[in-house]
Amino acid sequence: MKMMKVLFAGAALLLMFASTMQAQLKIGDKAPDFNLKNVDNSWVALKDYSDQEGVVLIFSCNHCPYVKLYEERIVALQKEFGPKKFPVVAINSNDSTIVAEDGFSHMVKNAAEKGFNFPYLLDDKQVFKAYGATRTPHVFLLKNEGQHFTVAYIGAIDDNPQDASDVKDRYVANAIEALLKGEQPSPTETRAIGCTIKFKE
Repeated sequence: MKMMKVLFAGAALLLMFASTMQAQLKIGDKAPDFNLKNVDNSWVALKDYSDQEGVVLIFSCNHCPYVKLYEERIVALQKEFGPKKFPVVAINSNDSTIVAEDGFSHMVKNAAEKGFNFPYLLDDKQVFKAYGATRTPHVFLLKNEGQHFTVAYIGAIDDNPQDASDVKDRYVANAIEALLKGEQPSPTETRAIGCTIKFKE
């Protein structure tokens, strides 16, 4: 009888854990739309990019050391691929009641200081859950299919968070170049390395 109680308790815990897990989008899935506030107080939606070939959607934040290592590279991605109709859009999903540094006023300051040349949006609607993003930075490269966007690549920006000068594989850049050639990115998925997204249920 005691064993049965232990088993039931274990099963209940597993169900609770499973209910809190996020299902990440898969390659080829339709990308959920969003409409979020930018640091310039405008509102930005995915559908605003219907005239683009795709979107480099990056879940980011202010405080994470990994994000800080990548900020110049993200600016460079926009410079390189924005003109090729693959603009960058960054979303900060961290709850500022957990990490004060990730509040909106800090986003505005950070974007100005770092010279962000892309929208930097406040995720007060927990859009990250719809995508299944778990890290910062976490990239979802979206391809414009005409009526909607689909996911073409998920994961890291490149293979070296610590040293931009020693990058061997530019995952996002290579994936975009493949799409521009009408080819399938390879790889389509890599492991996103960074801080966990901080949020309250």
